[in-house]
Amino acid sequence: MRSIIFFDIDGTLATEDERSLIPESTRQAIAETRRKGNLTFVNSGRTTFNIPPRIKELGFDGYICGCGTYIEHNGEVMFYHALDKDYCRKIAELVRTFNVTPVYEWKDGYFFDDKMPMTDGLKYFMEVFVDNGIDVTGRVEDERFIFDKFVIWTNENSDLEGFMREIGKDFSIIDRGNGFYENVPLGFTKATAMHYILDKLNIPVERAYAIGDSMNDLPMLEAVPNSIAMGGAERIYPYVSYITTPIEEDGISNALKHFELI
Repeated sequence: MRSIIFFDIDGTLATEDERSLIPESTRQAIAETRRKGNLTFVNSGRTTFNIPPRIKELGFDGYICGCGTYIEHNGEVMFYHALDKDYCRKIAELVRTFNVTPVYEWKDGYFFDDKMPMTDGLKYFMEVFVDNGIDVTGRVEDERFIFDKFVIWTNENSDLEGFMREIGKDFSIIDRGNGFYENVPLGFTKATAMHYILDKLNIPVERAYAIGDSMNDLPMLEAVPNSIAMGGAERIYPYVSYITTPIEEDGISNALKHFELI
């Protein structure tokens, strides 16, 4: 019986630094498990337009993007949760009242808010986007403004308590550390999308594997009995069934070997 493996991107498939290195052993392991008939899916907080071509070139059967708000299989969209444009603008106006710095993520692009403070985190993000040829001209004021999820950075003048109280009515707020928060519509996670796929493809959860490296991977890791933490990701060690080696020490390959997936 075939198995299905869900991979995070940053810190799992590729190093989470300016190199964005993908080890050759990772490439070989993904190709080999697919040759054995197993399915491979990316499961990322990134929206679909921001899956780099070098990740897609690894060869995947599908993609979960935007923390479960978008699902693609064999090049076809299986599921997409779209927010209403008027609602998105209402949320953007509300976010401004808390003095936080947002980036709004849509399946086809990013939108920025120049009325909010420039933070070191946003500056770094925009530099990376530009280096990777990603359009950074989208603004909240644009007629086409819409989003699927969004992130924020806080500063010393932010009203985080108010943000949590009001935005938390409609969004799950994930603390990514260092004043950085990811905000996803309630009811959608990396795990909800996994269960959707397992049901549609008729794969038992016992044959599902998840590999990640950060706290926002917890829903994915806790959704399956075969959960794997990358070496060095100590914060998630208590929540997984197996800890592999670090990414640059053949972490993906060693994990798939451990579970006899290659």
